[in-house]
Amino acid sequence: MDAQVSFLDQLFNQGILHDSGVDGLYARSAAFEDVISRFEEFALSFGQDEISEAMVFPPGMPLTDFETSGYMKNFPQLAGTVHAFCGSDHDHMGLIQCMAAGEDWSESQKKTDVALTPAACYPLYPILARRGRLPEAGAYVALQSYCFRNEPSKEPTRMQMFRQREYVRVGTEEQTIEFRETWKQRGQEMMRILELPHEVEVANDPFFGRVGRMMGASQREQELKFELVIPVNSGANPTACMSFNYHMDNFGKAWNIQQADGSPAHTACVGFGLERLALALFRHHGFDVNAWPNSVRSALWG
Repeated sequence: MDAQVSFLDQLFNQGILHDSGVDGLYARSAAFEDVISRFEEFALSFGQDEISEAMVFPPGMPLTDFETSGYMKNFPQLAGTVHAFCGSDHDHMGLIQCMAAGEDWSESQKKTDVALTPAACYPLYPILARRGRLPEAGAYVALQSYCFRNEPSKEPTRMQMFRQREYVRVGTEEQTIEFRETWKQRGQEMMRILELPHEVEVANDPFFGRVGRMMGASQREQELKFELVIPVNSGANPTACMSFNYHMDNFGKAWNIQQADGSPAHTACVGFGLERLALALFRHHGFDVNAWPNSVRSALWG
């Protein structure tokens, strides 16, 4: 049996996750949620004195902001939008008949003003833009959000609905690059404390199509994205559990986020894949959290 599937089966058998019947969509146990909660507290203990504010976003964002982000252009294969029934009484009867006959009933579904959030930092940028010019110190925001990616898989680390904890830095080129480099070091320190094997490597986002492959190559060449990877599903293909991203002034221009001098703001973010990090901990320290190394338990539970 494939190693990836066997790890997923172990998670089901141990009651850490519960199968929903759809790949990548799982119920989480209390133990799993406790590990995520403890990790979030652990992550927030790093850099907590630097943040200017904190926000938690719902799993949906305005469709107009989703379009402004460019996500649909670059990653249409991963995107999800919210559709709802918008028909008449007659359409409702047709809907019921289609469902009763086991036929396609989605014809009367139309898109709403909501898209499923693909990345935790996206809803932040229009909020900052509406406030006007940034102060000289810029913005340094801690975020958390459920995110969606349309990539069903039997790899337990590749969920369709998952949470991202992020720190986002918005300001000058110097401020954002320094932020990213600082967090590359902090991320590795965190993993050493949690006794998780890891490496940091240059990466690129999964841009779609031939033009997307060129964009990915350019992203790697400019070293705009780094990932901290941990062997979870297999040693041969480690899983990206943290990312360190410098967006230059792309989002500043897209949403008209202005620095104090009126120029487009630069942005950078560090993202923690909460489910992936929890799975890495279970993979390397076992399914019984009470048997985890004392140093790891001390870091997470105090």
